[in-house]
Amino acid sequence: MAQDIPLNERIILALDVENGEQAREVVRKTEAKLGFYKVGLQLFMADWFKTVDWIIDRGHKVMLDLKFFDIPETVKLAVAQIRSHGVSLATIHGNDAIIKAAIPERGDVKLLAVTVLTSFGEDDLRAMGMTQSIEDLVHFRAKRALELGCDGVVCSGMEAQRLRDGLGDRLIMVTPGIRPGANVMDKSDDQTRIMTAQKAIIAGANHVVVGRPITKAADPLAVITGMQDEIEKALG
Repeated sequence: MAQDIPLNERIILALDVENGEQAREVVRKTEAKLGFYKVGLQLFMADWFKTVDWIIDRGHKVMLDLKFFDIPETVKLAVAQIRSHGVSLATIHGNDAIIKAAIPERGDVKLLAVTVLTSFGEDDLRAMGMTQSIEDLVHFRAKRALELGCDGVVCSGMEAQRLRDGLGDRLIMVTPGIRPGANVMDKSDDQTRIMTAQKAIIAGANHVVVGRPITKAADPLAVITGMQDEIEKALG
C-alpha cells in the first residue's frame, strides 16, 4: 500500500493561514510539486468549505483536520456533512463512542483517529496524572481505533515504527511535526515530538504533514524538493 502513494501526495501541506485568499495563494505557489493539502480549524472557521471545495476542484486532495470531539450523535452528523465534499482524510478523536458513531457515516472519507497531539511531551502526561509512556498510550489508542474500524491514525514519527510493526500495513499513518533536518533541534518550536520527513517515512508513515517550514520559506518549492528527495531515499 505504501509504495502506491504518488510522491506529490506524500507531503500534506498544512494551510495554517488566516483566510481563504492566503490559502489559495499558497496552493498556487506549491501545486506544481504537491497534490495534498490540510485544512485545519483556523482556515475552516474563516471560510468553511469554500477553500476545501476550491482545492478539490483543482484536482488535489484534502485532509480536513477538525479533530471532531463531541457527543456521538453530533460527530455522526458532522461526518455526514463532510462526506459530500470529496474530502480524502478527516480527523476525529480516538474515543470509542465517537469512532463508533463516525464510521457508518464516512462514505469514501478515510477517518483518522488522533492519538496524542505532537505538542504533548512526557512531562505533560505526568502533569495529567498518567503514568504510561506516550508511546504506550499512542499504541493503545491506535490499536483500539483500528479494531473499531478507523482507517488510520495521526501520530508522531517517534511512535510510527512500533505502530507499523505491531498493527500492519492497512493502518494509514499521517505524521505531523515534520521539520527539515537543520530545524529538528530548534528549541523554540511549539511541537515537542518532531522528526525529519525521511526518518518518519522510514519508520512507516504514509504521509507527513508540513506547514511553516514550507509556507514561511523564501523558496517553498526548494524546501518541498528537498523533502521529497529525502522521502524517495527513505522508500529506497
